[in-house]
Amino acid sequence: MAKKSGKKGADDSKLAAKAAKKAKAAKAAERLRDKEAKKQKGASGGGGGDGGGKRKGKGKGGKGDDEDEEDLEAVLAQFQAEWEEQHAVTEELSAGPPSRRANGTLTTCPSGNYLWQIGGDYFDGSKLYTYPDVYRFDPSKSSSAEAWRIYRSKNAPAPRSAHQVVASPIGGGRLWLFGGEFASQNQTNFHHFHLWVFDVNTHEWERIDTKLRPSARSGHRMAMFKHYIVLFGGFHDLGVRTTYLDDLWLFDTLEFKWRQIEFSPLDKRPSARSGFSFLPCAEGVVLHGGFCKTYEKGKRAKAQALDDTWMLKIDPEATTFKWEKRKKVGYAPSLRSGCTMALWANKAIGVLFGGVTDEDRDEETLESVFHKDMFGYQLSGAGRWVSLNLKKPKKKGPGGRRGKKAKAQSVAMQEEREEEDAEDGQEAEEDADKEPPVEEQQHPEEEEDEDDPLKTTPLERYNPMLAILRNTLYIYGGIFESGSREYTLDDFHSLALDKLDRFTCLRECKIEGMEWNEEDEEEDDEDDQSSSSSGEEEGEEGEGEGAEEGVEQDGEGETKPELSQAQKDDLRARATAFMGVSKDSRRSAEDALSTPLPGETLRVFYDRTREYWAGKAHELTAHRGKELRRDGFQMAEERYEAYKPLLEEIERIQAEAGLDAEEMGRGARAAGPGAGGLGTESRNRR
Repeated sequence: MAKKSGKKGADDSKLAAKAAKKAKAAKAAERLRDKEAKKQKGASGGGGGDGGGKRKGKGKGGKGDDEDEEDLEAVLAQFQAEWEEQHAVTEELSAGPPSRRANGTLTTCPSGNYLWQIGGDYFDGSKLYTYPDVYRFDPSKSSSAEAWRIYRSKNAPAPRSAHQVVASPIGGGRLWLFGGEFASQNQTNFHHFHLWVFDVNTHEWERIDTKLRPSARSGHRMAMFKHYIVLFGGFHDLGVRTTYLDDLWLFDTLEFKWRQIEFSPLDKRPSARSGFSFLPCAEGVVLHGGFCKTYEKGKRAKAQALDDTWMLKIDPEATTFKWEKRKKVGYAPSLRSGCTMALWANKAIGVLFGGVTDEDRDEETLESVFHKDMFGYQLSGAGRWVSLNLKKPKKKGPGGRRGKKAKAQSVAMQEEREEEDAEDGQEAEEDADKEPPVEEQQHPEEEEDEDDPLKTTPLERYNPMLAILRNTLYIYGGIFESGSREYTLDDFHSLALDKLDRFTCLRECKIEGMEWNEEDEEEDDEDDQSSSSSGEEEGEEGEGEGAEEGVEQDGEGETKPELSQAQKDDLRARATAFMGVSKDSRRSAEDALSTPLPGETLRVFYDRTREYWAGKAHELTAHRGKELRRDGFQMAEERYEAYKPLLEEIERIQAEAGLDAEEMGRGARAAGPGAGGLGTESRNRR
């Protein structure tokens, strides 16, 4: 239980006060200009000498006053010009929906007439692109070229993804944006923590700065309860390990103040998570599902999808808060992640579409199942799940009793024909082998129903952007995976929830032939490897720089000198010790990432830790793109060569123990490219 201290905030909006101050400054500047114009007019018509006798003070002092007023006027004019330039908004027609992207937001306008799409990112297999765009969709426009508009301003939030946006009707309609992350093309994350507000009428952004505010985060969720923004959870990704949050915050949109809601350690509340559903209702806010990773010493991070449901009860004055866990009632969806619900306000129902279920069959195999089914969650009462299935149209044909009678006669005739065929015996079987009955030939054609609404269902996906405008559900984009490829979709669909008849495709997306540059990146890495190896061959000549003491490394093609028995025994002892250290649960995450595992080749080691080495190279150099990857690869290669004698000795130990190549490489593959929370495979599973 948590309680609020202090008096209730003022009813006037702080934004309105700021706007009034700006207008007042503009009027003051205008009055100064008019005053100066009148003085100049009076001076020109009043003759020479002391014609300005009405002016107080000496002539020299009066001139100084005029100069001061002129300086003030110039400062105010310059301030106003700079402010107008900084806050100038451009509005352009867009040829269609936003380009392919994920981890953005699709929000229903407070006016109830538009949808707003903000931010997001797109990964093409090699580079990550993050967007700052603000799009508006007008469903009343028949043409896609007229329905989408894009708004740009210098005074706007930086590019970001995995942020959150909620809408409020205050001041004619505002969108409140908090958090998210910006990642460079090499995926060096930078988290945003400022709160921004967007006026849907003037299309202007304003940053809200407060001393007390939530920490930087992504993957959190926000909900609008009365005039309060309720924020919960999220994650903070440091590159090596992802930290999940379970704190609760409240922002008063009238007082412009954040406050954290504290709970007793004995109070029941949801665990830390991200990517969950967070929907407002009359009694408070409902939380469902989400995603997190659990970390155990000595083991790789384990992904965990959540399916619990909680009710955050809030009193009307927002002074008392209490979490209550809800039971699973009704036809609930299977365990999954990447499926945040959208609010169907007219029915007080949350609508869920898609998602992904990841199943670890063993340490080496991660099997993912993608969904395209749809569910509804009734927020009122104790909460209940319902399945939202498309309704098949009734087939045209004779109705009433005559229709039933005709159907019965048809069934009777079919049974009579089957009895005749049975009496014919072998002759009927031979005829069936030669030519199937007409009913069997036509059966596949009868199943092929062009009017089947299930054919209009969008492709399976997770992390789609959902929004409900009045009674219509809109679905934009999402992510679909096939093998090692990740497809970011840009299709756009709508569905009348009050009819549930069929989806309408507003823009199609075909994944065939979609861009994916992972192979190009691998070719670059191979070029890096070959060039680095050739350079090493030219300058090495038996020096073995970075290798373990007492172990010599020669260029390729040259035989290694025979080690003495003492050296062999020492190498065997260190290799045996390293085998134990590599499995030690007390190792730091950085040490585990920067050290090759037994059974790993240089290629596998670099694939597993490429993001770690890119970050290290970024700290030491100002390079980008291919040069940064080359620097990172060289650092990984130096590290691998330092451990290569130990790895080779470990292979000999395992070979003597009777382990084949498959078993020797199992530990390396178990770590995988996404081990430790790194890699593109786990980027959208956070």
